[in-house]
Amino acid sequence: MNNAARTLPRLGKIGYGGDYNPEQWPEQVWHEDVRLMREAGVNLASVGIFAWAMLEPAPGEYDFGWLDRVLGLLHEGGIAVDLATPTAAPPAWFFRRHPEARPVTHEGHVLGGGARHAFCPSSPAYREAAAGIAAQLARRYADHPAVALWHVHNEYGWSNHACYCDASADAFRRWLRQRYGTLSALNNAWGTTFWGQRYGDWAEIDPPRLAPPGVNPALQLDYLRFSSDEYLDCFRIERDVLHRLAPGVPVTTNFMVPNCKWMDYWKWAAEVDVVSNDHYLQAERLDNHIELAMAADLTRSVARGRPWLLMEHSTGAVNWQPRNIAKVPGEMRRNSFAHIARGADSALFFQWRASRFGAEKFHSAMVPHGGTSTRIWRDVVRLGAELSNLDELVGTRVASDIGIVWDWESWWALELEWRPSFDLRYLDRMSAYYERAWRANRTVDFVHPEGDLSGYQMMLIPSLYLMSSSAAENLAAYVRSGGTLVVSYFSGIVDEIETVHPGGHPGALRDLLGLSVEEFLPLRAGDRVRLERNLTADVWAERLVLAGAEPVLRYLDGPAAGEPAVTRHRVGQGTAWYVSTRLNGRDLDVVLQEAGLTARDGLPDGVELVRRVGDSASYLIAINHTDGDVEVAASGKELLTGAPCHGVLPLPAGDVRVLRAAS
Repeated sequence: MNNAARTLPRLGKIGYGGDYNPEQWPEQVWHEDVRLMREAGVNLASVGIFAWAMLEPAPGEYDFGWLDRVLGLLHEGGIAVDLATPTAAPPAWFFRRHPEARPVTHEGHVLGGGARHAFCPSSPAYREAAAGIAAQLARRYADHPAVALWHVHNEYGWSNHACYCDASADAFRRWLRQRYGTLSALNNAWGTTFWGQRYGDWAEIDPPRLAPPGVNPALQLDYLRFSSDEYLDCFRIERDVLHRLAPGVPVTTNFMVPNCKWMDYWKWAAEVDVVSNDHYLQAERLDNHIELAMAADLTRSVARGRPWLLMEHSTGAVNWQPRNIAKVPGEMRRNSFAHIARGADSALFFQWRASRFGAEKFHSAMVPHGGTSTRIWRDVVRLGAELSNLDELVGTRVASDIGIVWDWESWWALELEWRPSFDLRYLDRMSAYYERAWRANRTVDFVHPEGDLSGYQMMLIPSLYLMSSSAAENLAAYVRSGGTLVVSYFSGIVDEIETVHPGGHPGALRDLLGLSVEEFLPLRAGDRVRLERNLTADVWAERLVLAGAEPVLRYLDGPAAGEPAVTRHRVGQGTAWYVSTRLNGRDLDVVLQEAGLTARDGLPDGVELVRRVGDSASYLIAINHTDGDVEVAASGKELLTGAPCHGVLPLPAGDVRVLRAAS
């Protein structure tokens, strides 16, 4: 049995469907919904995500009759269910009983109701109530033939990533005791001799609430770690209830990679039975298909290369961005296939039927407000038919060839206040380096800095401000054994407790890179510097002192004129490169190509090729994001059209092809 069949034993095919909210509609609509789902090829529906108030209308009083009927109708229609615990939206009665469970902001404001996520993750009352409704659902539906997956909560940490109430403060102190053991160890780690912040009792430690500027960055960083862990504890509580009462049914919760900054998904992924993710296009970004690819690659990477589930994306426009641009014809289809190409075993949407009321009534859906006479509906039906021909992809893995180091904790630390430049932004460098790999038709795995690097000829470090000594040694061993490492500026600066590495910058990487950074030279807004080979950079420069590295490119002007800008250091059998300024686009290409990141397949910019590999066959997913027809050198059987391919695969403008080839 392949991996995905083990993960979703009651599905075993490409999942297609989305969030289904029957509680928003009269019961007679449910029958029409099932009929239309069958027409569209839907085989998986997420049910009950925000239904706590309907399932438990009063404390300890339950109404499961309507949900029984919904699950029965879906099962009769051949549609499996991703059954949710509705704990992202506690009922109004809960907060009337437990006003102390409301979240408190950094500024000390108690948040009100009328929305989801309005709870404190450290609240004992919330945790008890969440475990209670999860247990009720598990007991009732553990053996229901429709239930293929448990869906705990919804988008942890998205709307309220941290709470600063007294219950959170108490939980934080317990977390700190477990992490450090003694106050002496904590004071040493946090550097509390600075500004006389030393603690003599655990009770003296508060969350980093609103205070005069300059709150201890080590305190802030640990509070972000704690907050991610508190939500993870909430997930574990419900997961363990479901595992105990409904054994054999896998449990997930929907991540928001990479757009939820605040959850450390490396840790979260180890706790779910199958990784799932929500992704929505950045509508106004013209190359948003590249950001989509990065999100999909990162999701697969936190899943340790295993297939994952696309739990939500949109058929058209969303409702919460500044300008909610509609998807052009064919874009929704390309989006769906791009996720599947990069490891997803499903394409699910928010939501099935567009809501007539509430905060998301202008969000697109599989059944729009205009109904089945719309283009979106026709596209939904077409996509369902096409995906039904691709079940043999289930459980296959994506073939990748280069790695990018990614670390959520480093992201948090980098963007605390009082850094050398406001323009130091984690996603800026990650996106820039990823984009060049995408345009070179290279498939990327993201890797934790202490993870296994051995399978990659090249590793990129676009941004790694925070770096442990063990991570530094891991990178050094990779280079010594023959790897090529490319490091961008302001990396290796502090250790895991936000303390500058001794001996000068970039402390953790100084020996590996064969240089030291004598001085950071951030640039004024709008200023640019010129490099050799007619390259231009902005935002940042550095004064480097070489200690074994050789200069590859020099600054021609600016604060480091005449000095090295890009260097190369041969270590053992490999090479470590350093890029001390912000290069973008084709200027960045010059450096990456020199380091060995060459384009593959010789295709026009905007054509996306990804390979999934199984035991007996491999699959090429080709997506044309351009306005022109192209041809791809390939042989096999094209699965969407059924046409054989002998050496040349035609790929029309804006279209998708899926080719099966002998493994």
